[in-house]
Amino acid sequence: MKDAPAKITCLVFYSATLLSLLFDWPPVLEAILQYGSAFLLVAHAVEVLVAWRWIRLYEGPLVLSVLFTLLFGFVHWMPYKRRALAEGAR
Repeated sequence: MKDAPAKITCLVFYSATLLSLLFDWPPVLEAILQYGSAFLLVAHAVEVLVAWRWIRLYEGPLVLSVLFTLLFGFVHWMPYKRRALAEGAR
């Protein structure tokens, strides 16, 4: 569970962004959260394409693995890449 802090940070960031849509916060903070979340989601969408072969190694449903990659990025799929490289299954 060494990836837990990174995943929690992503979830807190996304949650703060959702809250910024519901409540009046300083405009600069709202802009940082909203543009930051949009940037993260776009970057993670590109990551889905780049890391597809490791995303498919997830033990659960593929759609769930894609969702986790969209939320957490390399924090989700990197352990599967490491395991595949250790097993020699490039």
